[in-house]
Amino acid sequence: MGYPYSGEELTTLLAGYKYGTFDEALNMMRDIYNVGGKGHACGIYAFNQDHIHQLAMAAPISRMMVRQPQSKANADAFNNGMPMTSSLGCGTWGGNIISENVSLMHYMNTTWVSVPIKKGRPSDKELFGEFYAPALEEGEFTAEDMASTC
Repeated sequence: MGYPYSGEELTTLLAGYKYGTFDEALNMMRDIYNVGGKGHACGIYAFNQDHIHQLAMAAPISRMMVRQPQSKANADAFNNGMPMTSSLGCGTWGGNIISENVSLMHYMNTTWVSVPIKKGRPSDKELFGEFYAPALEEGEFTAEDMASTC
């Protein structure tokens, strides 16, 4: 099934699609994003937290608006915490380097100054706890070692 009106249109056009089950809707969403718009945004008008979570995990998007007007809420709203922007980063889905709302902070040049500090490196045993297997470092890892770490 094609989605000829699913790409970005510079006109007054609204494309609507019907679905039967939520899984069908997710599959349709994937097909539509293959036409265009990856990394941008999507919206869902739902109270079912499972549906909201499924969409967030499946959609190749950088922002998802729940029960909000899509065009206004993406760029900032006083009631959703999105940073004010006129440019939406689409992440690697859309070929951008960032997936957040581009804000004034992104236009500021910053310089990181690094000086040596006292090492605060934890030991491998502290890092890996019960999963630490010294035999791995010594190259003497056996099937018994594997059984004892699992």
